Amino acid sequence: MRKHKPKPRTIEPDPRYNDAVVTRFVNMMMYDGKKSTAFGVFYDAMDLVESKSDEPAIEVFQKALRNVMPAVEVRSRRIGGATFQIPTEIRPDRRMSIAMKWMIKYSRARSGKGYANKLFAEIMAAAKGEGAAVKKREDTHRMAESNRAFAHFANR
Repeated sequence: MRKHKPKPRTIEPDPRYNDAVVTRFVNMMMYDGKKSTAFGVFYDAMDLVESKSDEPAIEVFQKALRNVMPAVEVRSRRIGGATFQIPTEIRPDRRMSIAMKWMIKYSRARSGKGYANKLFAEIMAAAKGEGAAVKKREDTHRMAESNRAFAHFANR
């Protein structure tokens, strides 16, 4: 086991919105260390959001993230030869991380031309409470709800 808990790394806020959450999102989007390309794609998507909606793009993005964030998840736990799916609360930083990963995953899976357009479509859908990422959150919550009977195993 570790002697000390590692210090959390500080993430620099992005240049346009001055928000560390945006930088974290772009870091997850990035391929092969191409951060400036990832920022370009993200900002193109945000420009589309700005032109299509009547509120600021950063607010739409934050609303979309809030709509995708799961509150509970199921974790597999082996007890007495049987494996149970145990619903557990999620730490706030993990909730944010999962939401970002789902938005990126489902925006990449969308049909359409260009990643910026796909990301724009997923952000807009998530802000409205629709889209594949929001459906994933609902499925996760449904799974946790159906396994609520095993919640008493969580603190063992």
